[in-house]
Amino acid sequence: MSRLKKAGAVTAAGALAVAFVGAWEGMRTTAYRDVVGIPTVCFGETRGVKMGDRYTADQCREMLGDGLAEFEAGIRKCLVAPDKIPDKPYVAFLSLSYNIGQKAFCGSTVARRANAGDLRGACEAIVVWNKAGGRVVAGLVNRRAAERAMCLEGLK
Repeated sequence: MSRLKKAGAVTAAGALAVAFVGAWEGMRTTAYRDVVGIPTVCFGETRGVKMGDRYTADQCREMLGDGLAEFEAGIRKCLVAPDKIPDKPYVAFLSLSYNIGQKAFCGSTVARRANAGDLRGACEAIVVWNKAGGRVVAGLVNRRAAERAMCLEGLK
């Protein structure tokens, strides 16, 4: 079950996820190497990307939607009560997972705390994920701060 779409229509959580993740990832229609050298395209897509790949803006938006749906399915497998998590923390967790990968998210303190019912602690643990290639990256520090802020805002 998806919280991003219901009966084929995009939900409020889905619109928030696309806008939030899309803004942080940025769109580049030609493949480039990310900060650690991984071929990346569109809105941060790395799976199967080769240097020289090109996509249209519409293809990139479709890829983002498909990717978010796939990552949502992944986080739902490791969160014990995903539908009890308010939309903003849910989207913050999805954004984190989209950026660090499902396996890393599911093994994280964020997921463990969420599963223990400590959503505030889960939100606070997001900021730990600020490194790429073993070094702190300013863009990740900023993204994690925004994810944390949105997460905490959703608890009020």
